[in-house]
Amino acid sequence: MTTSPSSSPIVLIAGRWLGAWAWDEVLDHLKTDHSRALALTLPGLDPDDPQRQTRTLDDQAAAILDAFDQLGVSDDRPATIVAHSGANFPVTMILDRHPELVSRVVWVDSGPLMTGSIFAPDMPEEVQEFPLPPFDVLGQQASLEGLSAEVLERFEARAVPEPGPVLRQPLELTNDARRKVRTTLVCCSIPSSQVLELARSGHPMFAEVANIEHLDVVDLPTGHWPMWSRPRDLAEVIRSAASRVE
Repeated sequence: MTTSPSSSPIVLIAGRWLGAWAWDEVLDHLKTDHSRALALTLPGLDPDDPQRQTRTLDDQAAAILDAFDQLGVSDDRPATIVAHSGANFPVTMILDRHPELVSRVVWVDSGPLMTGSIFAPDMPEEVQEFPLPPFDVLGQQASLEGLSAEVLERFEARAVPEPGPVLRQPLELTNDARRKVRTTLVCCSIPSSQVLELARSGHPMFAEVANIEHLDVVDLPTGHWPMWSRPRDLAEVIRSAASRVE
């Protein structure tokens, strides 16, 4: 499928420990069809930022708005925003504060969050950052399926520790219009049937999915990092989502 002329700008944001570089392969496939897409490194995940450890979710939300400005996003030309994994925190914040700027959100092995959500509520204040865990530990928390030794080596070499303030800050959500934004849920490490059942049962990680008014679900079976294990297929899903106008 090629991108239609009406496709919205695309902003891609990877999850924990990752910067814009994580989307390189996906962008290569999107650019084949001349998609207008921008991968973003969130504040706190730039290794050259001297204030990296003090960045907050508010800083990350502001950076997303800056990316929107760069792409000419407006009420009349809203964006498609792609959020992988832990990028759901700042992206949920954007949906709450500026739903009019988002035509569709694509959650990649991720999903919207409830108000009050905190990634690491028990993390002591004196802990400044959270580095990438060893892969034997990480693999118990998220599927590494489909990742080659070369990919894992690159992941480890380029991963940037998460700043403590981002992980301790609770989400404060007030605008139910965030639930009206058209949504594509890309289910990778957990099949959609299970995700939707967990949402219906009120599981805290998935409960907000049940409140989405316009939901499309796509199964893309692989591990938690499909931008590396199935980049071409993920690009196709994103391209299709950005091209939808209904």
